Amino acid sequence: MAVEREIKLAAPPHFALPDLAEAIPDAVVTTSPSRRLRATYWDTPDLRLARSGVSLRYRVEEGEDSSGGRWTLKIAGDSRSSVLSRRELDFQGSPGSVPSEVARLVRAYVRSSTLARVARLDSQRTRLEVRDGEGCRLAEIDDDVVSVMDGRRVLARFREVEVELAPDAPLWIAEELARRLREAGADDPAPLPKVVRALGPQAQAPPDSHLEQPGEGARAGEMVRAALASGLTRLVTHDPGVRLDEDPEEVHQARVATRRLRSDLRTFRSLVDPEWAESLRRELGWLADPLGEVRDADVLLARLRAETGRLPAEDRRAVDTLVERLTTSRAKSLGRLFEALDSTRYVSLLDALVDGVAKPRLAPDAEQPAEDVAPAVVGKAWRKLRKAVSGLGPEPPDAELHRIRIKAKRCRYAAEAVVGVEGKPAKRFANAVAGLQDVLGRLQDAVVATAWLRDRITDETAVGQAVAIGELLGFAAVAAEESRRQWPEAWSGARRKSLRSWLT
Repeated sequence: MAVEREIKLAAPPHFALPDLAEAIPDAVVTTSPSRRLRATYWDTPDLRLARSGVSLRYRVEEGEDSSGGRWTLKIAGDSRSSVLSRRELDFQGSPGSVPSEVARLVRAYVRSSTLARVARLDSQRTRLEVRDGEGCRLAEIDDDVVSVMDGRRVLARFREVEVELAPDAPLWIAEELARRLREAGADDPAPLPKVVRALGPQAQAPPDSHLEQPGEGARAGEMVRAALASGLTRLVTHDPGVRLDEDPEEVHQARVATRRLRSDLRTFRSLVDPEWAESLRRELGWLADPLGEVRDADVLLARLRAETGRLPAEDRRAVDTLVERLTTSRAKSLGRLFEALDSTRYVSLLDALVDGVAKPRLAPDAEQPAEDVAPAVVGKAWRKLRKAVSGLGPEPPDAELHRIRIKAKRCRYAAEAVVGVEGKPAKRFANAVAGLQDVLGRLQDAVVATAWLRDRITDETAVGQAVAIGELLGFAAVAAEESRRQWPEAWSGARRKSLRSWLT
């Protein structure tokens, strides 16, 4: 999957591209013949894709057969600067219907709605290509005159200049080229995709899962809505990446989303209808199970691959069989996860979460000021954690420390859920508790790895593999012992009174 990085500039009708040969040292700029492109964009009737920073189009070049074009899906990435970053995927398919593999990737955005044609843009494109002295591509500059079409009628026309970086090119190249274009008369609009400009204000509205953090004067119910919005946004954002299965972090973040949502509904249970909250928690638990299976396999695989490199060369080959078996098991778990994500039950869960963001079923206590409720709900989670720790013996078993980790995670999530109301004190407290959670998380990873490795040793295990497993068990034992030594210090950091002065 390619990542598109580009700077979009608006240009007046009579704008002339400047000479850019001197913009980048030793660069060569060439101009390609002009092209005419016809793009049909698809979205839901209420523009759920566009509002979420996603675009889906079928584009064909003038002179080509209408079935000779391609589908392109662009998903919003990290765009913290003037550079618009999007993940871009291309697909083959006929122009009349969205390919099934594309529909899967946008299912979390579309939910129970349907995709249809929403806009047609015809573009006259002039392309400049910038290469370095060795002929390697640095950037492309597309000068597009875009016509928004309704049949043969032109509804609107605008001109746009895009500076798109090559995959390995440094960011300063795009910024310098954009600076030269601005000097020639181009302007900086909001970095919006063409289809968003064409569709107008509705396409620029926030997505269904968006909600600002509650601030001063907010009611407690606004904390519930904000927590649901945050978790839903995380889940939907990482859904396509889970399906593509290119980065284990996507599954990790989707799993975090389900866990955090379940925890937040627990934290705010006094503010919501209990049956409604329990129904959501049950469905989130259903989704968390297959996500957890894949995530657990990913953690084990990463550990095996990292620690195999510490083994003698003759022992590494013995571990390859373990990795293959775990990879096969992960593939089966991933298949079960895909079944869940492709089900109507998953779509119903997403719709229920969207409804919860818009209009949660609140209890009367939700009308209280948020600033009165926030310290109490976090304080309750903290006291449960403190009580559990105080009940530990001098050398607590790993299972008890795992229970502490779960309570620490709930406490951290509770504090993070009220940061919009309590500000920096809640953030500092959450960070301190997160430190405890991280240490105990490393311990749990070592414990899980130990159990898995021991299960691999049977009477049929080859001697060489048994030796390698023994070495890996030794690494896990060292890691576990280190975490056991570290956790009391992490606990001392989390329980500092100065961090808890705001709790009740």
